[in-house]
Amino acid sequence: MIETEVVVIGAGQAGLAAAFHLRRVGYEPERDFVVLDHSPAPGGAWQFRWPTLTYGRVHGMHQLPGMELTGADPDRPSSEVIGRYFAAYEQTFGLPVHRPVDVTAVREGYEGRLLVTTSDGTYATRALINATGTWDRPFWPRFPGQETFRGRQLHTARYAGPDDFAGQRVIVVGGGTSAVQHLMEIAEVAAGTTWVTRRPPVFREGPFDEERGRAAVALVEERVRQGLPPQSVVSVTGLPMTDAMRRARANGVLERLPLFERITPGGAVWADGRTVEADTILYATGFRAAIDHLAPLRLREPGGGIRMAGTAALRDPRVHLVGYGPSASTVGANRAGRAAVRDIRRLLEHERAVSV
Repeated sequence: MIETEVVVIGAGQAGLAAAFHLRRVGYEPERDFVVLDHSPAPGGAWQFRWPTLTYGRVHGMHQLPGMELTGADPDRPSSEVIGRYFAAYEQTFGLPVHRPVDVTAVREGYEGRLLVTTSDGTYATRALINATGTWDRPFWPRFPGQETFRGRQLHTARYAGPDDFAGQRVIVVGGGTSAVQHLMEIAEVAAGTTWVTRRPPVFREGPFDEERGRAAVALVEERVRQGLPPQSVVSVTGLPMTDAMRRARANGVLERLPLFERITPGGAVWADGRTVEADTILYATGFRAAIDHLAPLRLREPGGGIRMAGTAALRDPRVHLVGYGPSASTVGANRAGRAAVRDIRRLLEHERAVSV
């Protein structure tokens, strides 16, 4: 068993930002804190993005604290560009990351410590920064008849690009940015596409300024305060309209249908009798927070979410969640990492003063 002051779980944007601020205030890597990451390489969830998502098409990527991402080729896959950036960041600031390491559970330990059980042993820590994001928990909606479909069903998490859909009839389910990106790519090679969303999509014109950003964050924060699971970003910000999206809408690619009533062996059927034949159903239905390893701590509220005081879990101030809820954006993750470190430092210094 390894004892340390702080364990950081996850080495994506939020985890690296937190590690940067831990070192900046005097915590020593490998002695005072460790960073654990289950991914095989640097880059967080970005390393798993589809090859056609180039860096120039990335929406809202914010630099890590203390180091700009400069000179990136906008035509290179974002997975390569950001993966190399994260790797350089870890090296530049001396932030060793243990990978691949799977965290299976966090539970109460001894003398006020938490026990973090992993595939690489157990860590006893006085505080925890959870930065596990959402990529590992793709959300699959359930529909009547889903199991009877003779074609292929896949989620955004396994989307590898449009070539897999050449000549196929494709139903894309979901109202977010990924769904729109998939549709525009697939429509170029598919025999036909159908877009299905639960609610009518809201397209946003104009820049996403600071005032709009604060309003969006406030809506997400309110859900977290109520102990409810956070909503998707698009549900509060809308879809940012681009020239490519305008062209796709003019060409009929972004004409949406409401959710179908059920899935059939050959496609889907709606309540009004409409039917659509399909070879593939692609679910661009988002992700949920990957926090099952925290279950032994009983942090969830009856509504299913974790109530927060800043970045700290209300039920256990030793546990901080960054990249969760209102901080689930690259710029939000940076701020949350700094805030978590500030509060943890204050907590640990208070504990030392009390024990003296």
